[in-house]
Amino acid sequence: KTYTLTIKSNLHQEQLDFENSDAFREKSRMRYRIEQKNSELKNRYGLKKSMSNGLFGMTIQSASTVFIANMRKIIREIEKKGA
Repeated sequence: KTYTLTIKSNLHQEQLDFENSDAFREKSRMRYRIEQKNSELKNRYGLKKSMSNGLFGMTIQSASTVFIANMRKIIREIEKKGA
C-alpha cells in the first residue's frame, strides 16, 4: 500500500483560497466577455497579425480596430432603434 501526501507551499494555498472566493468567480465571469471581444477583434477585424513594424504601428492598428468595432456597434444600435 502507498500513501500520498501533497505538500503545498503558502503561495499555492493562497492561490487555491483565491480561486474559491467570490471575487475570483466574478472576475472569471467578466473574463469570458473580454475574451469574446478579443476574439471578435482578431477574427473579424484583422487584429490577429500586425500590419506594420514597431510598437507605435501596433498601437495605431489596435486603436483603429477598436474604433471601427465600436462604430459598427453604435450603428447597429441606431438601426435597431430606428426600425
